[in-house]
Amino acid sequence: MCGSRSSDRPALCSYPALSQPAAFQRFLSWCNRQTIMVAFKGIWTKDFWRAVSGEYLATLIFVLLSLGSTINWAAGEEKPPPADLVLISLCFGLSIATMVQCFGHISGGHINPAVTAAMVVTRKLSLAKGFFYVVAQCLGGITGAAILYLVTPAAVRGSFGVTTVNSNISLGHAFLVELLITFELVFTIFATCDPKRTDLGGSASLSIGFAVVIGHLFAIPYTGASMNPARSFAPALVTLNFENHWVYWVGPILGGIMAAGLYEYLYCPDPEMKKRLKQVFQKDPSVKYREVETEDIAIKPGFIHAINLVKAEKKDTFQDPTGEVLSSV
Repeated sequence: MCGSRSSDRPALCSYPALSQPAAFQRFLSWCNRQTIMVAFKGIWTKDFWRAVSGEYLATLIFVLLSLGSTINWAAGEEKPPPADLVLISLCFGLSIATMVQCFGHISGGHINPAVTAAMVVTRKLSLAKGFFYVVAQCLGGITGAAILYLVTPAAVRGSFGVTTVNSNISLGHAFLVELLITFELVFTIFATCDPKRTDLGGSASLSIGFAVVIGHLFAIPYTGASMNPARSFAPALVTLNFENHWVYWVGPILGGIMAAGLYEYLYCPDPEMKKRLKQVFQKDPSVKYREVETEDIAIKPGFIHAINLVKAEKKDTFQDPTGEVLSSV
């Protein structure tokens, strides 16, 4: 790998200073700073904050309306009827469908940290924007739950829609249920919003809403059917009930990431991604992988990419639904 080169620029391994641990650590630190600057360079734009505020408002409305369906107004009666699972499922699903239809062109209509995490790991959303989206979703959910808490009489609040694990199943089973129903939701999102498909018809937002309905009809008796960490976090914070709360973060996020990864890289891979991988792993005539030059290295958390920082700013970008071009880190 350290043979002679036709170019005047020496390879990384020919720099003596970088062989010293301290010098190499300083080099990695510099590259990390450059990468962070590229990642956060678009956050001071109007479109960026319009999208983030859209996620806040969409999650606020969704949590307010959907949690309202869990309130049992007959709780004061002598023999109150059980919760109507069909009513709750339809309210959650139709609320999501409506919010996706209203905010899809503004922010992408994620309304769910698991969806945002899936978009980030498949490089459809920048890391900076993903972080602000999750914060906005959680704050929006808390605001919606707080409003509902204030306008609902204490006598009928009950558990206030807090997602809890059925006492007849283990935490491991609850985790698996949340992973599976979120997998189903995120896979539906990627399949119905795939720009590579030419056979799509009907309403994508309604398809996503039906995926939420299906997940709730199945999983409400098991875990309360979260599918959305922000939806579970909001009532848990308002009522200060965080029992087994990790299930509603780890399960949905892992399920969303698995669904996104399988769809994007196994079932419907992007041809452009294949071209990029071929360029990164290109071999020279001697059947050796090409050497990486110092100015072509951009350090990202946990691994090194052979990407020129200038190219990362100009070419390696994604156009998100708001029309804003952001770095893909």
